[in-house]
Amino acid sequence: MMKLYIVPTPIGNLQDMTFRAVEVLKSVDLILAEDTRTSGKLLKHFEIGTHMQSHHMHNEHKTMETLIKRMQAGETFALISDAGTPAISDPGFLLTRECIANNIPVECLPGATAFVPALVNSGLPNDKFVFEGFLPVKKGRQTRFKILAEETRTMIFYESPHKLVKTLGHFCEYFGEDRQVSVSRELTKLFEENIRGTAKEVLTHYENKPPKGEIVVVVDGKRQ
Repeated sequence: MMKLYIVPTPIGNLQDMTFRAVEVLKSVDLILAEDTRTSGKLLKHFEIGTHMQSHHMHNEHKTMETLIKRMQAGETFALISDAGTPAISDPGFLLTRECIANNIPVECLPGATAFVPALVNSGLPNDKFVFEGFLPVKKGRQTRFKILAEETRTMIFYESPHKLVKTLGHFCEYFGEDRQVSVSRELTKLFEENIRGTAKEVLTHYENKPPKGEIVVVVDGKRQ
């Protein structure tokens, strides 16, 4: 029966893989992987022998039509990213939308997503929040900061290690040095780290200790 499964994979600790995720990946006809080399290690660990095909932002437009036709013919696919839930700052949205448009069932399994534990352990309000993902690198960056300076909900960002200090500096500039910030680094991994404090305090910390690894930044909203 034709279907697309969206399957989250661990963001670090392999024990976060669910029994259901393993079962689905073993049962489908094909696994669409963001990077087959990275996913190959995961599949080997869980003894999953299903064939993989590369599916990422550089080829998804070219392969979409073929994938849809194969599912319409009765095949079942599973979509995975390198880590976490596909389509959250990773490929997945376009294929999901195309499946829905062609009446192909889509089922998303619950599982790992980096911003959820980062938000919960930040100690900042989480009843209302906005996920911003990666900020613009150049064009539109200043405009985005000016808009977010008025945001009253807790804000969540993904950031790369070499841009973190610059971004924290912009938080100080546009949000104020006293705005509360929490930086979660290498979540679920051996060297997991959570640094909390004012924007200025967190900036000073990482100016003195350059960060490495995957990073999620949680920022308090503007207090009314």
